[in-house]
Amino acid sequence: MRIGIHLGHWERRPHDVAGLAAEAERAGFDSVWVSETWGSDATVLLATIAVRTERIGIGPGILQLPARTPAATAMAAITLDHLSGGRLRLGLGVSGPQVAEGWHGVPFDHPIGRTREYVEIVRRVLRRDEPVTSDGPNYPLPLHGGSGKPLKANVRPLRADVPIFLAAMGPRNVALAAEIADGWIPFLYSPERAEVFAPSLAEGSGRRDPSLASLDVAPMVLLAIGPDPTECRDRLRPLLAFYVGAMGSREANFYKDLVTAYGLGDVAAAIQEAFLDGRRAEAAGLVTDEMIDELCLVGPAERVRDRLDAWESAGVTTLLARVEDPATIHSLADAAT
Repeated sequence: MRIGIHLGHWERRPHDVAGLAAEAERAGFDSVWVSETWGSDATVLLATIAVRTERIGIGPGILQLPARTPAATAMAAITLDHLSGGRLRLGLGVSGPQVAEGWHGVPFDHPIGRTREYVEIVRRVLRRDEPVTSDGPNYPLPLHGGSGKPLKANVRPLRADVPIFLAAMGPRNVALAAEIADGWIPFLYSPERAEVFAPSLAEGSGRRDPSLASLDVAPMVLLAIGPDPTECRDRLRPLLAFYVGAMGSREANFYKDLVTAYGLGDVAAAIQEAFLDGRRAEAAGLVTDEMIDELCLVGPAERVRDRLDAWESAGVTTLLARVEDPATIHSLADAAT
């Protein structure tokens, strides 16, 4: 099992993502990833990382589909792959209705069809074997009734086969990832409950193009290393409460739905109710030790080392550990050896 570092999104100084990426490279990790929400831009962060590192894989985890046209994403991929010398892994995701509609002004509809069409256009741009056309309906190229014509990228991609990873949690999205993507990035993945995803993965794999290699299962995992497991858990409670309670609306929250599928529906509902009612400290307190231990990596290095075995046994091929400081990077490196 490969281990990568996930640095999240940049919010303010002194969150030196490029410096942390260089630390991760020196520590021998497989890859370094960054995200975006409704603030900093992941492609800019990756550009700074690309010029500060030499060997480590780089990837957005993830670029939001509603934020960019497929062609714009393909342009960023071409540029970043050149800047990094062929180290890019392209993570994509549909985001959610609040960000898509509230921030980008793009309808959050037909996510499966949009994603399939988006990935196909990106791959056509990267192949650069002919001017790019697409029948739509979401991204028609050229625009129907317009004066544009099909175009081919005027920069030759370094690689035509930049690996594409899809962040997916719902059953249909997971099946799509298993069908068309090079890798799959789940979040709040439980190695003890991998069977929750098994039907979707089997369905998508049954339609997978034989030319694609095996799916790289690459969950993003929250991490807190330290001598006191209780203190480590307390560091992660507010973040888990935020995702389960607030990342979405009361009617549509993919993270709450997944935790519910794990059999923790009552706890998830209570966390969401408290968080959305403004009782954030109470919501964090409702996150159980068992939930944290199952979904995260917490405690002393030897405990983390033991838990890494569980993730590998569950079929994880690349684990993306969420870190924010150099000390945790080096502690994880010690735990992983």
